[in-house]
Amino acid sequence: MTTSDDMDPTAEVGAHPGGDAVEPWLTLAQGYERARAREDSLDRLVEWPAQREILGDVTGLSVLDVGCGNGAKLAELVAAGATACVGLDISGNFPPAPPTGMELVRGDLSELERVPELAGRTFDRIMFLQSIGYASDPVRTLRSARATLADDGFLLVTRTHPIRYAVERSEQNGTTLGEEYFSTGRFTYRHRGWNDQVALTKRAYTVSDLLNIFSTAGLWIEHASEPQLPEDARRRYPHKQAWMDRHLGILIFKLRPLPGR
Repeated sequence: MTTSDDMDPTAEVGAHPGGDAVEPWLTLAQGYERARAREDSLDRLVEWPAQREILGDVTGLSVLDVGCGNGAKLAELVAAGATACVGLDISGNFPPAPPTGMELVRGDLSELERVPELAGRTFDRIMFLQSIGYASDPVRTLRSARATLADDGFLLVTRTHPIRYAVERSEQNGTTLGEEYFSTGRFTYRHRGWNDQVALTKRAYTVSDLLNIFSTAGLWIEHASEPQLPEDARRRYPHKQAWMDRHLGILIFKLRPLPGR
């Protein structure tokens, strides 16, 4: 699951106590895949290229994609040489015959340690592409993921920039950006690009919230990125550049275990 304007389907109906939506994602999963397939999707233009660059050469490496959607991104990595890969998603919206070298598992990322298909396995790369917001306890989830990380492996974690939601709430509520950015409450909106019949409720968070989650989970940031549209895409899709100018896009973190933790 990914992106900022097209791809952040988090909601509260049936949510874990500390996490964003779970059940609405089951309804919106197919809409997510349709949105991602659009020619002007920010996931295709900005986010996946940036994520792919950080992953680097995956030849012979094992990858765990936590919150993998239909597994399309993992399939691309397998085609690029990754092996013994696993995709996990609560929706189970999987193709009937995934490529050789990858397994798709229906499961809850809030209880990674209880997923039998992951028991005793290690991975060179673990991806949480917008999915960590679903965890009831993100620190627990990241610690569980860290425990399955191979030597010299890393986690790739992305989240929508919190400024996006602060801008939307300040405009909706007639408040200031600072008031909304530092709000600790939840907020509800309807995803016009997917299914505006579903009300989505999210937890507010700040950049410092994310940093503290990582450090508490025993991880350090080796690299951070805020990818932007390349120049040719800015010219081709000015409406997407206008969205990026207003909402900033996503944050990408390359995380490694802290020594001795």
